[in-house]
Amino acid sequence: MAENAAKKEQVSRDFNPGDLAVYPAHGVGRIEAVETKEIGGNKQDFYIMKILENNMVIMIPISNVESVGLRNVIGKNEIKKVYKVMKSKKETSIDTQTWNRRYREYMDKIRTGSLYDVAEVFRDLFLLNESKNLSFGERKLLDTARGLLLKELCTAKNKDEEFVMAEIESLFQTN
Repeated sequence: MAENAAKKEQVSRDFNPGDLAVYPAHGVGRIEAVETKEIGGNKQDFYIMKILENNMVIMIPISNVESVGLRNVIGKNEIKKVYKVMKSKKETSIDTQTWNRRYREYMDKIRTGSLYDVAEVFRDLFLLNESKNLSFGERKLLDTARGLLLKELCTAKNKDEEFVMAEIESLFQTN
């Protein structure tokens, strides 16, 4: 499900200074500038992007935008689809896998840059955390997934983190 939805996420090669974009595994950032640099005798254009969460600055070659997965922030119409991913149940039991196998699988999903994949990781770890203690690595992954999810959903909804986190937590309430 997430793979099909991920393909629908917008990828754009044309960003301008001031635009918000998502860099996989780092989250939402603002394109600060477009600069030309000479590297190895070749001139190359770069997006200079500042990640909102931690002010980290990333230089992204414009020619590599698609391969690194830089994309637009999801639209408001996609928020319900992300919430639907979180409400759905995982097809196989995550409890039967070893923590390090789960960790690798989840890291791979986070690296895709797809908010749908990040939502799956968050859902699985959030629910697993309800039934057993997570390993240190899994707790860090849960925090990472929560941060990526929150920042992009807050940006898409134009709401604060407290409001969006309350919405997310309500998805997991049993009726």
